[in-house]
Amino acid sequence: MSELGGAPGPVVDDFELPGVPDAFQRLWTPHRLAYVKGGQDQFKGKDNCPFCEAPNRSDEDSLIVHRGKLAYVVLNLYPYNPGHLLVCPYRHVPDYTDLTLEETAEFAALSQQAMRVLRQVANPSGFNLGMNQGVTGGAGIASHLHQHVVPRWGGDGNFMPIIAGTKAITQTLADVRQQVAAAWADAGQGS
Repeated sequence: MSELGGAPGPVVDDFELPGVPDAFQRLWTPHRLAYVKGGQDQFKGKDNCPFCEAPNRSDEDSLIVHRGKLAYVVLNLYPYNPGHLLVCPYRHVPDYTDLTLEETAEFAALSQQAMRVLRQVANPSGFNLGMNQGVTGGAGIASHLHQHVVPRWGGDGNFMPIIAGTKAITQTLADVRQQVAAAWADAGQGS
């Protein structure tokens, strides 16, 4: 029995091996380390901006679900919940006030359509929509404006993210992208 209870993990020289699943069923997210360690400095310029680069690759590789004239919709690579979408202008601007009136209209229309599509695909009971402006405002990538569209369900804010700092995501990003992109195409409305 492990000192913390539950079934022991594999033992080598009287020590349990870290990172091996045990009775606690830990969720390991080492892929996030590169993002966490990179900080804001890696995204300061237009040349290395993931939101500028994404439209240059295939929709599947970039997780893009819809391309509009002035903005596009992409899955968040580090989602808070399954179906977490980002609405991004193609233009590399940091602030909401930098958008033209045309860009603002399409940005809003895509946000509305994202909600309609997610309701159809995942039946959430609510949404969080928001833009974090600047590093101090909490933006992960402050140099390129993006709006979060996060579907919410009752009970999705359980102890895991609050105490364990971990979020259980039930589908792969590729599966979610395919479902949302197909529903977007079927909807035939919005930008």
